[in-house]
Amino acid sequence: MQIGELARATGTTPRALRHYEQAGLIDSARASNGYRVYDERALIRVRNIRVLLEAGLTVDDVRAFLPCLDGDVGAAPSPEGIRIAQNRLAVLDARIAAQTKARNHLADALRAATGGAPPP
Repeated sequence: MQIGELARATGTTPRALRHYEQAGLIDSARASNGYRVYDERALIRVRNIRVLLEAGLTVDDVRAFLPCLDGDVGAAPSPEGIRIAQNRLAVLDARIAAQTKARNHLADALRAATGGAPPP
């Protein structure tokens, strides 16, 4: 299948697919006209890449999961995969804490400015 077909089938964009390919996460063959051609295996691989990215991992992080991108990415991750996931979770927790602190600060300022009316 061509890049547009794979993008539609996986809910991504051709640009993202080219990025995944440049990062070494997927590969393609070239048709005689120079177009990228992907096999059916790419469907599962791209869907798994998207699951990992949506979970907060980076493209660089996803490389550690290459051995399981063609199957169930949640089944028996490697020690490296677990370490990466734990580190990424710590980063997300820190971001959530910072955002919660900023939200609370803004809510307090709104309460003070409106005479104690609760924020929406």
